Amino acid sequence: MPELNQWEYHVLTVGTFFKGVKDSELEALLNQLGEEGWEVVGFRTVENSNQSQIITKRPLDRTARRWRSMP
Repeated sequence: MPELNQWEYHVLTVGTFFKGVKDSELEALLNQLGEEGWEVVGFRTVENSNQSQIITKRPLDRTARRWRSMP
């Protein structure tokens, strides 16, 4: 039976309560996340603010598994 993929997730809040993020800043951030292996799987606006949350995932590697298993 093939091994199922295991994922590592990351949630990042962008913008401030009073001011949203500029398109160019968001584009640069998304490019940086992509270079680090993150894939955007969701995006949501935080209610009653100018903030947004970006939900990303990438395959869980041995280093991350080891790091998470340490007390």
